[in-house]
Amino acid sequence: MNRKRWIILGIFALVTGFCVGATALYVGAGLLAYWRAPLGPSLDLPTRTPPTLAVNTPFPAGTATLQPTRTPFPTSNIPLTGTATPFQITCGGPPVMTLLAVGSDVRGDNYTYGLADAIRILRVDFITPRLTVLEFPRDLYVQIPGIADHYGITHGKINQAYLYGQPGFNYYDGPGGGPGLLARTLELNFGMRVDHYGVVNMQTFVRIVDAVGGIDVVLDRYINGNAPDSDPPKKELIFTAGYHHLNGKQALILARLRPYGGFERAESQNLVLCALRDKLLSASVVTRIPDLIKSFENSVLTDLSPEQISQLACLAPKISGDNLVFARFPEELFTGTRVDDPVLGYTYILEADFDVLRDYVTEFEAGAWPPLVPGDSLPPEKRSSSFCP
Repeated sequence: MNRKRWIILGIFALVTGFCVGATALYVGAGLLAYWRAPLGPSLDLPTRTPPTLAVNTPFPAGTATLQPTRTPFPTSNIPLTGTATPFQITCGGPPVMTLLAVGSDVRGDNYTYGLADAIRILRVDFITPRLTVLEFPRDLYVQIPGIADHYGITHGKINQAYLYGQPGFNYYDGPGGGPGLLARTLELNFGMRVDHYGVVNMQTFVRIVDAVGGIDVVLDRYINGNAPDSDPPKKELIFTAGYHHLNGKQALILARLRPYGGFERAESQNLVLCALRDKLLSASVVTRIPDLIKSFENSVLTDLSPEQISQLACLAPKISGDNLVFARFPEELFTGTRVDDPVLGYTYILEADFDVLRDYVTEFEAGAWPPLVPGDSLPPEKRSSSFCP
């Protein structure tokens, strides 16, 4: 009887242990699945193949046609020869992650409509570590794939690609919504391939800046966003040269003003982003980053997973000022004109030689452009990059 009892107890323990182990594996697998699952719709970009559509196809009747003039591409400062050296990946991320970052002009707390008010590509290097941010001017007139069946739209401003992909318009049936259509537009026209995306609307941006206690900026010029005939001028649209402590609303106003054109506005946006980065890494805020990320998790549209967000949060404090670079295409590559757009009517656009922009994109993706060190001797209007002070 004792032997039989021990056999029964042994079988019971074995079954119980199996059930507990299976339950633990099931729960662990569930947590791991959540940890690695994207928080929003995935881009699901197709495997890269040679494009079947010509990038510089003629614009619709009544619109401008690009007149490309190729300019020499600047020599990269990265040596193209030499022996391979061992490298170490930081924070458990991939060697490089490329993110599409969009600032939406939606004023409410939703992502149903809205133009892409700001378009940036973030090349996150987990080896150096380094972050390079490339701006795409929102007025570039491009070929937009996948929506020709809706009102015959084949072209538009690049910021319209995001709008047409949003669920409120219902023009686009593919994956990823607005970010998905914008990502496909970037790849079709410029060969720019992204891995993931993140979108922030205006209300969320204001809340983020306020949550960290505001930001500090130093302007090197006077900025007046009022129209010339404004009487009286709005004080909130005027920023004097010098130091400013800005709350969320003020930071948003500065980032959106463009009294001197879109390229100057991009410089102001970069200044705001540098200030936000400095505040996030300050002693009073850096320890709160995990809680801040969690509190804004449902207010930001992204296909990043919690694991990937954790990797980026881990990397952020390791990126020095010289390794946070803001890149832009040289301003002389663009020409302003107007076209008769089927949705916007007679509207302002930027023309450019897309083959030249593709060359820059190729160098950007490879980490060869812009230069790795700050301090070039070019005047501000000729520079292709800027660094956080």
